[in-house]
Amino acid sequence: MQLVERSLCEPFPPLAQRIIREGVVVNDRILKIDHFLNHRIDTDLMSAIGVELATRLQPFAAELILTAEASGIPPALATALAARLPLVYAKKYDPDVPVPALTRHIHSPTRDRQVQLAISARFIPPGSRVAIVDDFLANGRTALALADMAHEAGATVVAAAFVVEKQFQEGRSLLQRLGVPIISLAQITRFVDGRPLIYRWTASEQGQSDG
Repeated sequence: MQLVERSLCEPFPPLAQRIIREGVVVNDRILKIDHFLNHRIDTDLMSAIGVELATRLQPFAAELILTAEASGIPPALATALAARLPLVYAKKYDPDVPVPALTRHIHSPTRDRQVQLAISARFIPPGSRVAIVDDFLANGRTALALADMAHEAGATVVAAAFVVEKQFQEGRSLLQRLGVPIISLAQITRFVDGRPLIYRWTASEQGQSDG
């Protein structure tokens, strides 16, 4: 199991290098990489991320990719294109969808308020095998809500894949309680002297001591 987990969460070099070189640590919880990941998007890197996530998801035989707008859409779409799978995204900012609808309320840390996720139930067929894909795994509330909606639709969540995981927040433990395998391309262990440390990325690659 450790070998499987290691392969699922091995640092993806093109991403890890960009995070170390260009990531901006705002405070003890926020890493800004929106200039290449989720506001201004480096399309070459995003395409490579999609191929890598699709490769790591392949053993789980997913039939559908599920995410939430807005920042989850670029990596989810890149993954869906690489895997040649349909993509469904939960609407967040204009959440009216045709009934029957699957809805959940989650707290948005960036907006500091409750937001509603909504999916038209007909887009998640009962019995389908669903993989969740998102940009960040931090507190896990969005991923947990997506998994809950997929289960309500009668689907099975076979894996959850993230571009970046903040290990020091509770997202992984929440998903593990559901028995959902987790994939991540860069696991941030902590911030040291205003720089992110990436799990299993060597000290020389990070340009600093791991101590």
